[in-house]
Amino acid sequence: MRCAENLLSIMWMCIAAFLLGTRLGGCAETANTSELIEFAAADFYEKLHSGKMMFIYFEYKVSPTISLFLVELEKSAEALQDYGILVGKVNCNREVVHTYCTDQRLMHSVFLFRGGKEFLGLDLDTVFDVNSIVSEVLFAILREEVKYVHTDTDLMAMEKAARGKKDIVLGYVHSLGTQEHRSIMETAYVYGSKYQFILITGGPVLKQLGVNESSHSSGVWFLHCRVHSGFTTPMTSERCPVTPMRKPLSTLSLHSFLQLIEAPLVSEVYDDPSTVQPPQFPYQHTPQVFLFSRPVTEHLDLDTATALAWRLRGLAQLLLVHRQSPAVKTPDEYNVAYRLPEKSLDVKYLTLHNMDEVLELFTNEDKAEDKEEGGDEGLEDEEDNAHSGELDDEVAASVYENRGNLLDSDLFTQIRSDNFHTAVARSGLTVVLFYLKWDAVSMAFFSSFIDVAQSLADSEVDDIQMGSVDCGEWTDLCAAQSGAALPVLFQPITAFPTVLVFFPQEPVLHYRGMLGSEALHRFIMLCRFAAPVLLSRQEEVMSFLQDESSQAAGYRPDRVLGLFKAQTDIGVSVFTEAAKSLRGEVMTGLLTDGLAEKWAADHTADLPVVLVFPSWRKQTHPSSLPVSSSAEELLTHINDARLHPMPELTVENLPSFLSLGKSLLLLFVGEEEDEIGHRQNQALVEEMKQVVELGGVRMERYLACWIHLGRTPAGMSVLGSYLGSLPPLPALVHTHSLSGDEVYQYPPSSPIVAPSVLQWLQRIEEGTETPAGMLVEDTWLPEVEFYDFLKIIDMQEPGSAKQRTPEGEEDDNDEEVDEDNVNVEDETWEKAAAVPSYSSAPDTKHNTHSEL
Repeated sequence: MRCAENLLSIMWMCIAAFLLGTRLGGCAETANTSELIEFAAADFYEKLHSGKMMFIYFEYKVSPTISLFLVELEKSAEALQDYGILVGKVNCNREVVHTYCTDQRLMHSVFLFRGGKEFLGLDLDTVFDVNSIVSEVLFAILREEVKYVHTDTDLMAMEKAARGKKDIVLGYVHSLGTQEHRSIMETAYVYGSKYQFILITGGPVLKQLGVNESSHSSGVWFLHCRVHSGFTTPMTSERCPVTPMRKPLSTLSLHSFLQLIEAPLVSEVYDDPSTVQPPQFPYQHTPQVFLFSRPVTEHLDLDTATALAWRLRGLAQLLLVHRQSPAVKTPDEYNVAYRLPEKSLDVKYLTLHNMDEVLELFTNEDKAEDKEEGGDEGLEDEEDNAHSGELDDEVAASVYENRGNLLDSDLFTQIRSDNFHTAVARSGLTVVLFYLKWDAVSMAFFSSFIDVAQSLADSEVDDIQMGSVDCGEWTDLCAAQSGAALPVLFQPITAFPTVLVFFPQEPVLHYRGMLGSEALHRFIMLCRFAAPVLLSRQEEVMSFLQDESSQAAGYRPDRVLGLFKAQTDIGVSVFTEAAKSLRGEVMTGLLTDGLAEKWAADHTADLPVVLVFPSWRKQTHPSSLPVSSSAEELLTHINDARLHPMPELTVENLPSFLSLGKSLLLLFVGEEEDEIGHRQNQALVEEMKQVVELGGVRMERYLACWIHLGRTPAGMSVLGSYLGSLPPLPALVHTHSLSGDEVYQYPPSSPIVAPSVLQWLQRIEEGTETPAGMLVEDTWLPEVEFYDFLKIIDMQEPGSAKQRTPEGEEDDNDEEVDEDNVNVEDETWEKAAAVPSYSSAPDTKHNTHSEL
């Protein structure tokens, strides 16, 4: 129950008026003032025992950060009063409230009280402004009503449960605590008994909805899961039909959208569109679309209008005008009319040929203005823009918009089969991009490739050559086919884009980093160094350890130094092989003879030895490793020595850490607002280092690490997916366990100290700790089965034994056809059609409107 029964009816009127941007007079009389209430201890206990819901901060010391919070808390008082929540503070310097005023650690939390007891404590990092305060408080109150989904399987289960009972309002926000999050929670408070609200902040379900997770745009979808009379055919699909909200997410736009969803699907009128009244409250900002009907096609016209109305649902009202009425004066040459209230009350008349053209009027209102003028000028540009808008992938859309601009560059060499050897021989280091013109990721990465080439040119780096190979044209080169002029120099290219680095008389190096300019630039710069660099003098060793060429580019690499008595030592070949594997990632050096003995003595080590200088550690304290019997074993030891005892996870390094196969002990910390916050975060990281040290051998199965949500905002989605919602920060979780998919959360109310964390891990290992969530295994299978484009082309070549007829059937003269290839395209499209996808209209089949 959200509030006391005697306030419920008043509250509903207040909230509805609030959502519309107005305030009813009756509500104003019962509302609190907008100023923050300062409670005395007696007043606090009196309100608490009365059962009122309260959001209280217990003030002890006021720092600049807390002063800013108090300003935002005062702003939120007026908003939260509409939901029956009292907002205030208790000055612990004047009044002592047991528990809350006796523990100074609680001064960084604010508390929600419900039913006479503490309901939730929120860290000040999560309630930093009025939007985050209102959204987080309502999110806490509605935690049982607003569901959270992460995968499409979760969403499908929710749809199945709601089938025939409730429609679903699905909201996506990039981050919790934002204005968009607040808008969804405010609307859920009002409409929660009518609709099932679902909130998502990321995860694989976004792909099903056609949302690119890197985009910061929020969105809302209405899922029609109840049986509606507006359906002309039964709902037989497993999925509920979906209507997207196309306007930017706000409380007012969401309220208007839901009102419009409940409006009649099609209205029939017998007046001329010019005399039909504009939409009345609450649809006053909604466009109107008029279709015309004739008596002989009346049933067909109504079906077509219904189909179009579903596509315009939540976007415009559709009215069917009966031409047989004497009041209808519209000339027969027009079959569509529309009115845009926000621009003008005039009705515009058009002659269109299909329903898609009607829909385009409102997906791009600029087009409506152009069509209104009746001109054809600029139609080609509009057509291109429309095509770009249909691309549901941001990478593909970006490539389409920049088509033709990527390949015209004199910063790199266009490599072909006939000039490959000549081009590679020009430089000591050649970086080659293998790409396909029709592959969106290839072309998007091409832009980063050009950026790197430009950066190298600006830095006057002249010992590196950049080149590219169009594998759609030079298939023999990309397939590494042997021939008289082209020996096999590398493995066939099977993934696009691929970057290879060629060195004279050395094996080809494969770039496996992130597809971005910064990571590629760092890799190339490190490839310039030999693997290993041969060092013979003290000055060379110091220069190797303190080289500033890589640091000038904004990074400081790890360094590995091999010390041997002589070049002929058996271990030298093992170290050299390991060094070549680390090229582009780590700087490696080789030191022999007397100087090697001196360095070994300085670090109290015996030859042969490998010294590892991680970038995070002082150079005077390297790790000393024995030389292993194999390069693989030595690589393992080197990578372990490079690993930070408490590494910070980022998007870039996460895959390498997951590849270690260890359970994650993951600490999430928020962004610091001041130096005090920075020191607190560092203290938490140091405490987690103590966990690793105190745990000893038993901690080898864990990777203790941390995520700074300010520097890596994607961590918020990760944390939300682990626990179903964002908990107060800091948050410590255990996940990716080798024994199961459970996710465990360290008790939020307990301070993070090493002994307590070790006891918590012990309970997890013994099976006495309750999981806080589960990992869901996501499969990213291709939508359709891969098939050989070149084979399809060959089948269509004149004279081919498997040539197809224009209708797509096989030639009658070819009775024996390879069954594996006979219906490649048909099977492909059948598989593609079988993949579930969202549509803005129910699965109905209608004949075309007689006038369209």
